Amino acid sequence: MTKKEGEPSAAQRIDDLRSQIAEHNHRYYVEDAPSISDAAYDRLMNALQALEADHPDLITPDSPTQRVGAAPLAAFDSVRHAVPMLSLGNAFHREDIEAFDKRVADTLREAGMAGEDGEVEYMAERKFDGLAVSLRYEQGSLVRAATRGDGRTGEDITSNIRTLRSVPLSLRGKAPEVLEVRGEVLMSRGDFERLNEAQRARGDKVFVNPRNAAAGSLRQLDPRITAQRPLRFYAYGWGEILGAVRGAKGDRPSTDTAQAQLFGQEDGLAGLPRDTHAGMLDWLASLGLPASPGRKAVRGVQGLLSYYDAQGGERGRLPFDIDGVVYKVNALAAQAVLGFVSRAPRFAIAHKFPAQEETTQLLGIEVQVGRTGAITPVARLKPVFVGGVTVTNATLHNEDEVRRKDVRIGDTVIVRRAGDVIPEVVGPVVQARPADAKQFVMPDTCPICGSAIERPEDEAVSRCTGGLFCAAQRKQTLRHAASRKALDIEGLGEKLVDQLVDSERVKTLADLFTLTAEELALYDRMGRKSAENLVAALHDASTPELGRLLYALGIRHVGEATARDLALHFGSVDAVMHADEAALLQVNDVGPVVAGSIIRFFAEPHNREVVAALLAAGVQPRSPQRPSQAGVRLAGRTFVLTGTLPNWTRDEATRHILSAGGKVSGSVSRKTSYVVAGEDAGSKLAKARDLGVAILDEDGLKALLGQ
Repeated sequence: MTKKEGEPSAAQRIDDLRSQIAEHNHRYYVEDAPSISDAAYDRLMNALQALEADHPDLITPDSPTQRVGAAPLAAFDSVRHAVPMLSLGNAFHREDIEAFDKRVADTLREAGMAGEDGEVEYMAERKFDGLAVSLRYEQGSLVRAATRGDGRTGEDITSNIRTLRSVPLSLRGKAPEVLEVRGEVLMSRGDFERLNEAQRARGDKVFVNPRNAAAGSLRQLDPRITAQRPLRFYAYGWGEILGAVRGAKGDRPSTDTAQAQLFGQEDGLAGLPRDTHAGMLDWLASLGLPASPGRKAVRGVQGLLSYYDAQGGERGRLPFDIDGVVYKVNALAAQAVLGFVSRAPRFAIAHKFPAQEETTQLLGIEVQVGRTGAITPVARLKPVFVGGVTVTNATLHNEDEVRRKDVRIGDTVIVRRAGDVIPEVVGPVVQARPADAKQFVMPDTCPICGSAIERPEDEAVSRCTGGLFCAAQRKQTLRHAASRKALDIEGLGEKLVDQLVDSERVKTLADLFTLTAEELALYDRMGRKSAENLVAALHDASTPELGRLLYALGIRHVGEATARDLALHFGSVDAVMHADEAALLQVNDVGPVVAGSIIRFFAEPHNREVVAALLAAGVQPRSPQRPSQAGVRLAGRTFVLTGTLPNWTRDEATRHILSAGGKVSGSVSRKTSYVVAGEDAGSKLAKARDLGVAILDEDGLKALLGQ
């Protein structure tokens, strides 16, 4: 295909897309002010990936498409820092800060650099609880990243840092010849919790806190793992800078060897673009680097302590962990005069928050039943004040954690507010253990419904098998059963489910089908018309396809496709209920784990009673529709749907594929047969292209289906 006259070249289009994506990355990750939707961003990225696939010779290391992670490393290489990464001295008390300010003010007064009122201006910043790193840019492009290490030599983590979208691969505006940026890589509390949930679901080790999660993610030998972790970078300083253009504001201070060592400049302060620490951070931000948020210029010791108090009060509301604040003399000329002692600067100090740990007595261990049946041991504590709140309960996560920590009832234990929010037991004070301390024993039955508690093989979490019967799980079970892919009960919203369960009117799924319009109209926000519409929806849902009913029961490991396969194979609820392992293993894609889950579910008398009650309430599942002739062609084929199709909803497309014998998956892999892509298709489409998976539009899918 030839390029039309006046049409931009491929290189021009690629440069334009890269510029747009870089700008949107900056607005999202640095300014926290996105200007386009995720779908629109994905369209730009997909267009760039397609162009680069057609023109691989135009791919450059700083392209946004190159953040996915390189091949695994055998080990990290060592990197010598051009300017040492100094540590900071710590202060814990008000008196320490008063002494620091006095030393600074006295030294500057003797050097003739004190202000008219004698107060020193400082730059106050939050002290992130993350991992310190150094980024080296040459001619505006990121060329190397390293950990702090021992301050002089760190580990080369360039491939991993390149995966962080908050780190620009190319600087904005006029960049210096060489710029080393110092900063912190961290993970927010919300992202940390989601990461640990995913780790638990896979049976992988969970992280202790966001700092460990960030450090562990950044030191992966496989950068593709780092690319999947939600890490952020914030700059708070700099190392070597060469060829920077000095700003017009401020006179050039005199230079000497100490200044050059301190600021990484051959000509000392004269080579820096700004003359204050605050100005330098603003300059880094102008280059597209995310500078430390929450920073503030303050004066004198009262300004320092006021900032400390304010950040301490705000600490629990921040999205990330901080363990104190940092004070730095703002004027760079004053920093140079103060210099440093040993391995710490004399012009800066870290003011640490008090430890968020206390000791108390463990009075007992009870178990809590989650909405999905997960059994969590919970420590009942003698009330203790930790991090500004009185704590009486703390999580122990699971049975293995109780054993690993060797926590016993009666122990004196260390309690910590993890992330300053969730109380947890760190461990026992073994020296104070009483002779009658008792070990925890996981109960055999659920404390809520009396059903058996089981711990599936290769899992850390024990679960209540009560399922539909257990009150702790009932609300979530009802919401699942009412969902579109299950019984599709329109009008049965979350708040109404809460009211029905809390009033004990609905104790099992079967009770839904005995509701009348008259009683429904008595509930909050339920008028007569809404009540009648819900009753009509329940009537429509009382004749579901068998696969939908099996999916609605919420059997663990039984998704929509597996439920349909069970329905096609057995033909009735009764047959599934009485199937043994050998019979279940004959079903497509049902292995020992899924078969065991089905057998355990129906072995629980409460679950069989609920199924019987459903049938008695008039629920009559329809026999599944056998695959059409197209099923011969689609048998064994796996489809992934992404984006918006012009005529079919995803549910409709899914039903057509399933009825034709195919399978629908939520993720793209090398085993995927086809990706069906509509408008605003996102990362799944890009991954399909990377893996060489066949891509269809709606018409292509219909052609496969013989329509």
